[in-house]
Amino acid sequence: MVFNLRQTEVLGLDIGSSTVKIIQLSKDSSGYAVIAAGIIDISQDQIDKELNTVRAIGKCLELTGVQTKFAVCSVCGTEVAVRDFEFPSLPPGEIEGAVLLEASQVCPFNIQDGRIDYQSIPKGDNKTCGVLVAATNAIIKSKIQLVQEASLDCVLMDVDGLALLNCFSAYQKPQAGQTIAILNVGSSFTTLAIMRENGLPFIRDLDYAGDDIIEQIAIEKNLESETVKKILCSEPGTEQIELRESLEKACNKLIIDVTQTSHYYKAEEKPAVVEKIFVCGGFAQVKGFVELLNSRLPAEVVLWNPFENIRCKTGQWSRGILESRGPAMAIAAGLAMRSI
Repeated sequence: MVFNLRQTEVLGLDIGSSTVKIIQLSKDSSGYAVIAAGIIDISQDQIDKELNTVRAIGKCLELTGVQTKFAVCSVCGTEVAVRDFEFPSLPPGEIEGAVLLEASQVCPFNIQDGRIDYQSIPKGDNKTCGVLVAATNAIIKSKIQLVQEASLDCVLMDVDGLALLNCFSAYQKPQAGQTIAILNVGSSFTTLAIMRENGLPFIRDLDYAGDDIIEQIAIEKNLESETVKKILCSEPGTEQIELRESLEKACNKLIIDVTQTSHYYKAEEKPAVVEKIFVCGGFAQVKGFVELLNSRLPAEVVLWNPFENIRCKTGQWSRGILESRGPAMAIAAGLAMRSI
């Protein structure tokens, strides 16, 4: 690919199952600044979900006014795996083969049907260490096709968890010795991302998220899912109070999954313990959700809006989005921080 000699401008494009998010950043000596931001809901009309998604991307591009056609996207879910590796010291020519063998053992799918990439991270102790990323060809192809149909070029494919850590590390500095986690609760998947002390990421995608919680409440209360969603996203009122107990029940599986994953991390990284969890994603802004997690999870839980620390050079529409829906835009921000 041929680009200008100067750093090419890219946009972070987070294509979820229910919304499309766009962030474009500029960077100078003072750090990043948002120059475009937008979020558009994807019509849930099941007749043509792909067309609805492409239309949402187009509308978001129109409203944000971004000029670049270069998009950085990401994937997540059961068709994606992020794992660290550690081998005895290997010459450069043998690392790829060792990584492919490792991927075949840890990936939940046949690596012949996917793409593998890796990054070596020097440790200086006569070992070859790093992180590998694997994703199925199907999920990559599906995401690229959506981008192309929206008249954009996908110049880099990232992973949700790595984008979250990328965004967090740009502005948030944990206390010395403190282990933090980022919990992104979307519509279809929940991503738990932790940066180890050795610099290697720990990332797990959980297949229980916002839509599942809403569905469980709808079944219990004999309501339509869209009705439950509107109530949960509205200002506090009588209807929302009536759903509080149902929300807690529906979140039980998510709480158990996050707790078990945290315990697995603790067992793997003795004596590291996750002390603070920063929650983001579209479902994070449901009234009472973060407070519920804080009362049930074995760590302090807080809502995270990355744009509280990022300068904003956008119009009032985009500025309002960052203030009101910023936690849902964390992945898009992390993608926009990539460079090509």
